[in-house]
Amino acid sequence: MAKPNPLQEQLLKAGLAKKSKVTEAAREQQKARQAKESTESDQIRREAERARELKAEKDRALEAERKARARAAELAAQARQIIQDKKLPRSGESEYRFSADGAIRTILINDDQRRLLAAGTVVIARHGDRYELLPRAAGEKVRERDASLIVLDHGQASGAAPADSSSEDDAYYAQFKVPDDLVW
Repeated sequence: MAKPNPLQEQLLKAGLAKKSKVTEAAREQQKARQAKESTESDQIRREAERARELKAEKDRALEAERKARARAAELAAQARQIIQDKKLPRSGESEYRFSADGAIRTILINDDQRRLLAAGTVVIARHGDRYELLPRAAGEKVRERDASLIVLDHGQASGAAPADSSSEDDAYYAQFKVPDDLVW
């Protein structure tokens, strides 16, 4: 049992307090100290748990970001591999010009390939710093993985037309026919 403090000893000697009251007061003080220590330790425990939860959430976010980057790299590699495997051999002396990255690019093709490009059965895809001809099916597979690699696709849905063109403009320009075999 804890030794009574000097004030309690003086009160006992003077007869103003009983020994049972002093021991009871000492017990209450001890309980109060223990309760205070336990609330402090509970608060420390809660803060530690909160810190663990924040760290776990941060780790989950970093892992998700890492997985997303890995998935994007994997899809890009698959797209490059499809282009490499499915590219059509280019033979011909006729130049075909198209717009890519804000510049006019040129590839050499033959007349059959020009017709296939115009019909939309062949697309042009970027492969590194070169441009390759792909069959439509391979072009769609590449588009699923990385749409930015498809540079020219005449067979794409007409929903990709600019939104600012109106039916009035279309009706006006319909009277001016452009030949399909126009070579620039």
